[in-house]
Amino acid sequence: MCGIVGYIGPRAAAPLLVEGLRNLEYRGYDSAGVALLDGGTLSVRKRVGRLSNLEDALATEPASGRLGIGHTRWATHGEPSEANSHPHLDSRNRIAVVHNGIIENYAELREELKARGHVFRSETDTEVIPRLIEEELRAAPGDFAEALRRAIGRLRGAFALGVITADAPEALFAVREGSPLIVGLGEGETFIASDVPAVLRHVRRAIYLRDGEMAEITPDRVRVRRLDGTEVRPDTQNVDLNPEAAERAGFETFMLKEIHEQPRVIRQLLKTYVGPDDRPRFESLGLSPDYFQILRRVMIVSCGTAYHAGIYGRLLFENLTGLAAEADLGSEFRYRGPRIEKDTLVIAVSQSGETADTLASVRLARRKKCKILSICNVRGSSLARESDAVLFTDAGPEIGVASTKAYTAQLTSFALLAIHVGLLREELDPARAAELIAGLRAVPDAIHYVLDRKEAIRAVADKHHSGPSSMYLGRKFNFPTALEGALKNKEISYQHAEGYAAGELKHGPIALINEYLPVVCVCTRTRDEVYEKTLSNLKEVEARHGRIIAVANDGDTTVAGLAEDTLYVPEVPEELSPIVNVVTLQLLAYYAAQARGTDIDKPRNLAKSVTVE
Repeated sequence: MCGIVGYIGPRAAAPLLVEGLRNLEYRGYDSAGVALLDGGTLSVRKRVGRLSNLEDALATEPASGRLGIGHTRWATHGEPSEANSHPHLDSRNRIAVVHNGIIENYAELREELKARGHVFRSETDTEVIPRLIEEELRAAPGDFAEALRRAIGRLRGAFALGVITADAPEALFAVREGSPLIVGLGEGETFIASDVPAVLRHVRRAIYLRDGEMAEITPDRVRVRRLDGTEVRPDTQNVDLNPEAAERAGFETFMLKEIHEQPRVIRQLLKTYVGPDDRPRFESLGLSPDYFQILRRVMIVSCGTAYHAGIYGRLLFENLTGLAAEADLGSEFRYRGPRIEKDTLVIAVSQSGETADTLASVRLARRKKCKILSICNVRGSSLARESDAVLFTDAGPEIGVASTKAYTAQLTSFALLAIHVGLLREELDPARAAELIAGLRAVPDAIHYVLDRKEAIRAVADKHHSGPSSMYLGRKFNFPTALEGALKNKEISYQHAEGYAAGELKHGPIALINEYLPVVCVCTRTRDEVYEKTLSNLKEVEARHGRIIAVANDGDTTVAGLAEDTLYVPEVPEELSPIVNVVTLQLLAYYAAQARGTDIDKPRNLAKSVTVE
């Protein structure tokens, strides 16, 4: 969602704030702003639209100071406008606040503050925060940190805050309650940020604030307190990411770079989680082999792209482990009254580890005494800290809003985990497990094969991109592939697309088929028991003159005879085919978006990390 940066140190703050905001553009935004403090003078610049508009404003009317905060806003309360942009100020223009999250009780607080004479300048929920702080200072002048703590105590919701004030011109304040915020430690300077990539070039250590913590940062120390006032030891970790990982490295977009990084990410996962005996090794998870013997059920919760990975994980667990498995949307899980017992393993999947609905599902499962295993890309994230065990995908920063390498890393993680559990429970034949591990080792080369054929995929995208809609079909393991392919197309090309289980075609969607509709069908054969059935679905589309784009294995003349266009992929074991097939659909969506002229890395209305419900 919104992005926060802050700086205190010996250097001019404005360029560092803008740099940090640029590194957070992937989170999605529609306006940007900064506030700088120079002695007792507070200067604010903010603009609607791209960050370049803010840079132009700073060039025209510079703002000085070695202490400041910045923000990219993704509109929730109030339209994108300069008045609604952050930072927001108190009535005296002495306190500036940037905020990521939602204040649920802002309406009642706003009415209370109006009754006290406050005249609001914006429609946002955020503006109540500096005005509450102002009221607390008026009631008990002097200690700004204490006034901030009391004001925060009146807020209800999820939020991360960066705060500066002319009343404490040598301090930067940060608060976390439900939305991510880190304190980055540099050489003689300190940053705050929503995410490490914002400040990666300047810090090698970071304090990961926990929910209910407030940091008071001065030039010579970082003091962390709970919101009840008790001081705590900061959770300081080394930052191991390479700064170059957050750059495009010669690719035209971050998304294209991240698509090409997938073979490396998968090889690294295999190196980390497969032992020299070619068996998965998960000693670091902290869940004993005995636990998997008594386990009765697996429940997977996730959102968006990670939900499609969860459906794939469900299929693997059902096929390889003998366990009952379900996959559910994090945004629905809590509200359906789930019946889960303590012998259920809840697997939570999130790239960022900060997805609000997934975290809320995890907290419900913990209250029901379930073990939590998370599949997550970000060390130090909320999900990682709240789980009993974590399978880190370590895919590196994913800057493109539309997920690619994080998704295939999640699929690979599920494959390794299901093989591991299947072997422990003696439900998976060791010889079959060895075949699957060998198949996983072949996947990176298979993806390279797809990447080498990107010009053929581009030609198909150029041919079909102009229509208003498209349909994606797949069965069994490739049903989630169809869902994910359709989602990628919607996210970045803005072409309406729907993914369906191919067997559902006759149950309604077939009414959409005509001579104009592109129908992307994943029909790879391997040893797939549904291959012949998928061919029947293709024939149903052909009979109604749909424009078939097939994803098929090399040499499959049967599928090619039915399709208008065929995109070929290498043959890998059926269970692993989605990891390869989806790369074709990522590229198909990418080149369709390019042909339609959209902003691929920063698609409209989307945020990378959905940190509010």
